[in-house]
Amino acid sequence: MKPGNELLFCALGGSGEIGMNVNLYGCEGKWLMVDLGMTFGANEYPGTELVFADLDFIEERAKDLIGIVLTHAHEDHIGAVPYFAADLGVPLYATPFTAKLVNEKLQEAGIAKEVELNVIDHLDAFQLGPFGIRYVPLAHSIAEGNALLIETPYGRVFHTGDWKLDDEPLVGVPATAAELTEIGNQGVLALVCDSTNVFNPKASGSEGGVRDALMAEVAKHHGKRVLVTTFASNVARLQTLGEVAQASNRKLCVAGRSLDRIIRTAQSCGYLRDLPDVIDFDSAMNLPRGEVLIVATGGQGEPRAALSRIAEDNHPISLESGDVVLFSSRQIPGNELAIGRIQNRLAARGVKLVTDRESGIHVSGHPGRPELEALYGWIRPEILVPVHGEVRHMMEQGRFGKACGIKQAVNQRNGDLVRLAPGKPGKFSEVRAGRLVLDGDIITPADGEAIVMRRRLAQNGLVIVVLDGKGRPQVEGVGLPLDEDYDEFVAEAKQDVSAALAKLKGGARHDREAITEAARLAARRAATRWCGKKPQVRVILPEV
Repeated sequence: MKPGNELLFCALGGSGEIGMNVNLYGCEGKWLMVDLGMTFGANEYPGTELVFADLDFIEERAKDLIGIVLTHAHEDHIGAVPYFAADLGVPLYATPFTAKLVNEKLQEAGIAKEVELNVIDHLDAFQLGPFGIRYVPLAHSIAEGNALLIETPYGRVFHTGDWKLDDEPLVGVPATAAELTEIGNQGVLALVCDSTNVFNPKASGSEGGVRDALMAEVAKHHGKRVLVTTFASNVARLQTLGEVAQASNRKLCVAGRSLDRIIRTAQSCGYLRDLPDVIDFDSAMNLPRGEVLIVATGGQGEPRAALSRIAEDNHPISLESGDVVLFSSRQIPGNELAIGRIQNRLAARGVKLVTDRESGIHVSGHPGRPELEALYGWIRPEILVPVHGEVRHMMEQGRFGKACGIKQAVNQRNGDLVRLAPGKPGKFSEVRAGRLVLDGDIITPADGEAIVMRRRLAQNGLVIVVLDGKGRPQVEGVGLPLDEDYDEFVAEAKQDVSAALAKLKGGARHDREAITEAARLAARRAATRWCGKKPQVRVILPEV
């Protein structure tokens, strides 16, 4: 599929899910990619660490791909870069802060010399084939959150990336209402827009408000050690916590390598210049309890992050009864159990927990309905294309956009090929859009045999049948709920397998496939009879 004299849009990731954002624009024979993100492994992919969009469609058309433009530095927008950028073989484009973090990833992967990374000044427009591109700064929970204004022969696209409105952003200078209105005055064909918080009837709130809430909350806990956990990438929140530490006469201590990296990168780009000096762990532990403010990673329950290790008392930072942990971050769907485990460990030790439910110590980086309505009024697009959300989020934004006066909304999901112009916009075809997972050191299909089998093993266990040269079986069960009855099960399963093999007649008695299948079915029926599970069964039959 090669784009003709038209403007196409296709999401390979991020439409139908939150995270893993990969978007394609097609025009006059060329493709442009916006963002190359990932998400973290979930329970449905046991043993995996990262999940990526399947890029098969664009990999087959890499000769027509002219570049990858990155909107900002969150992992769900840049996390897949070190795994796929070299193979795609096209230049990357990013603003300075994002570019520095991407370069670190490329360095760590040992491919920095193989990937062309172009640093774009915030105000510089650039041309990639038929696409003219300009960054438009918008507020978000990271430095240099940007929308893209994409000029094409068939109309202009305003691709929001992740965004919000913030009257007091603390870090960066987002575009004003007047500047966004001027973009709308010049005409916008399509608004491709973040859907994450469309069900929120209120605006997301200001970072300045979070600063006030954190100031008040920390002041309540005089004489106690206070730890704040937040997203490492939230540079504005780090700026806030530096101010809180100074105002409360506490020394600032940082726990987490990702925090160290973000602070270093932000300061090299001109941010966090007035952040107070950070003290080390030993110094923090030797100070009176009320004279230290600790910032730690791990608020999403990550098992190897600083907060998890602190909760397990396996970290140089320690907390005692009466100390306080402030969760200055939202709970990402899917992380509830992991976060709950850490909170329970802390609570069992007498640590006081405060979340955004009890205090205004966090605001979202995504727009609620009032913010969406405001942007619609400024940009005034002909077409709304909701992205970055589950299906329910995107469908609701489509309805909301039309209720706010946008004439057309295109509902699409990963893999849908959408024609934006010319003619009536809408889906006209589908392409492959699956998932890949990082399994150890190997990237493999999420629906491949290895992951499917692992899921089945996790759910139902395993039975191994070994037949000797005379067809006598040995049976071993793994993961079956038969602790007290295990020996009896094994004895009966052996009898069943022997009986099944004895019933084979004629040529089947010497046919390896027939012998293997008879043994497999007999062992599985025995397991089901004993425990109600339907385990995977592997039959090992020696060569004769």
